[in-house]
Amino acid sequence: MAISPCEFFEELSLHDISFYSGVPDSLLKEFCFCIDDRMNDEQHIIAANEGNAIALATGYHLATNKLPMVYMQNSGLGNAINPLLSLCDPDVYSIPLIVMIGWRGEPGVKDEPQHTKQGKVQINLLKAMDLPFETISKDDDQFQLKISNIVDIAKNENRPVVLLIKKGTFDKYSNKLDIINNHKLKREKALEIILENLSDNAIIVSTTGKTSREIFEIREKRGQAHNQDFLTVGSMGHCSLIALGIAISKPNREIICIDGDGAMLMHLGSLTTIAAIKPNNFRHILLNNEVHESVGGQKTAAQSLNMLSIVDAIGTNKVFVADSENLLKKKILELIHCDGPSFLEVKIQPGSRDNLGRPTIKPIKNKTNFMNFINKN
Repeated sequence: MAISPCEFFEELSLHDISFYSGVPDSLLKEFCFCIDDRMNDEQHIIAANEGNAIALATGYHLATNKLPMVYMQNSGLGNAINPLLSLCDPDVYSIPLIVMIGWRGEPGVKDEPQHTKQGKVQINLLKAMDLPFETISKDDDQFQLKISNIVDIAKNENRPVVLLIKKGTFDKYSNKLDIINNHKLKREKALEIILENLSDNAIIVSTTGKTSREIFEIREKRGQAHNQDFLTVGSMGHCSLIALGIAISKPNREIICIDGDGAMLMHLGSLTTIAAIKPNNFRHILLNNEVHESVGGQKTAAQSLNMLSIVDAIGTNKVFVADSENLLKKKILELIHCDGPSFLEVKIQPGSRDNLGRPTIKPIKNKTNFMNFINKN
């Protein structure tokens, strides 16, 4: 039987844990809904990336001498390895904190291809990092004891520790997030408009999550090939520099990067590299719904930021914004026909079709077809 998120939260509260930071994960989303419902904005901070969350938690501990918790999907552990080993480790500053990790790609459990390797090496990775851990599943009737054990290690040894959470561990949480977003344009419609205005020779790199899934389904619906699109199903936040690497190598081809707000914020420094190199053939499109939609709809910092101003200040050649079908049809043409690097923010509403599928082409096949397409001339 799945564990109540509220019971889990209350157990942590008994150990005086009252500060949470992290990046949302679909395996942990019910627990994260509970945190968001019970903690204020200074007690629960959704960070841009997992390494940032570790740093936030470190600062909290230094100021309070209390034990914080950081949560993440295991695919984000790579972002956290540096601060965990070079900041928090007992051989450095010896910072006690709990890291809750959603175990995507667990061997023997069906998951998406981008999680396969991370899930396979998860236990060995924790052991190599010398991170004490407890594993919790939905049938675990000892989760209170495991929390207690891991808290004791963190406090007594002044070190990071891990709660590794298996798929399906948490029961449904009744209250959902109340996201205020007045934009009318849906992402799938925005993508249809964008794709129909791009040339057959344009090279497209799309971000992880539902954007790539919808691009794949649009192509399927239209009977089009998929070789024009590199679907970045993993490595969140890196699609813009994948696109930049192609743009530099193929200066005579039109390169379109289709990004998301959570992904772009995760590695915002990428924008400075693009602006510094100034590739004339680079077009960056941000589909901004202000939430981490694929993992539960938790808000991103984009809700309180002017993303267009940030990109403009960095030194992008031209910036545009669209929030309706008619305006997008106009601005996508202006984006394509101006000198790059250029940027278009498309303000969209959260949500997608309930029957939205996933790419049926394996990543290695997508790569092969894509490479043949971009090297054909």
